[in-house]
Amino acid sequence: MLIDKDPYHCFMPYEAIPVASAADGPLAGLTLAVKDIYDVAGYRTGSGCPLRLAQSPVATVTAPAVQRLLDAGARFVGKTHTDELAWSMYGMNAHFGTPVNPAAPDRIPGGSSSGSAVAVAGGLADIAIGSDTGGSVRAPASFCGIWGLRPTHGSVSLDRVQPLAPSYDTGGFFARDGGTLGRVAEVLIGADQVVLPDTPDLLRPADMLSQLGSDQRGVYDAVFGALWAREVKVFPQGVEAAIATFLATMGGDAQAAIVPWIRASGMPLVRGIDGRAAAAEALSAAQ
Repeated sequence: MLIDKDPYHCFMPYEAIPVASAADGPLAGLTLAVKDIYDVAGYRTGSGCPLRLAQSPVATVTAPAVQRLLDAGARFVGKTHTDELAWSMYGMNAHFGTPVNPAAPDRIPGGSSSGSAVAVAGGLADIAIGSDTGGSVRAPASFCGIWGLRPTHGSVSLDRVQPLAPSYDTGGFFARDGGTLGRVAEVLIGADQVVLPDTPDLLRPADMLSQLGSDQRGVYDAVFGALWAREVKVFPQGVEAAIATFLATMGGDAQAAIVPWIRASGMPLVRGIDGRAAAAEALSAAQ
């Protein structure tokens, strides 16, 4: 990392290799943290996995999404922790440790883009790039009290990024305020694709809210209850059916994208990823 101190344990302790960036641009003056599944020239890509790190060559080319941020003037300060192979939602890593949530030090930071969210929340980076397959930008942004966006699938390049489930893998990003998040979106997605309406059209997902417990619903109502929003159903066939479909299709993707490497490498599987890998491997084509 290229910063002096990391009190939140959110950066990988790699040797500090400077990475060139533009002297000016729309992101000039902002510091950038990068989830350690993106290639950055001069660094290995560990993906939160010791064996993956050991097998990784030093990258000679930077992932296009990261390069766009550098070309826009953002200054790279380090690669950040992630759940092992980005395959979890908690931000906890049995090998490299768990970043400290600056907003709630006694609670988990959320994952798998935990290090990126913590770096921004703790003021160690102004912006950060992560990825979201099943919530891995949205969850840590929420847990750490910052802004995070999972844009439309495919709108951010994931070339030279470790895949998990390509049908769902989506590049996402973090900032401490909405204005900065918008600037990052314009760079990564394109200014002509970023529309910020004067009056947002807010939607209230009635079927999703029905899944909340009383304590969680109380928090939701206290924060959002007074806002006018159109009530909609997100899952016409039911939340349970949507979850089952997601788990099966994501597992099918992982079965092709990451499970073969897991098995061929003989990597030891820690609690959590062992069950997910087994479930993905057991899926039939019919399922």
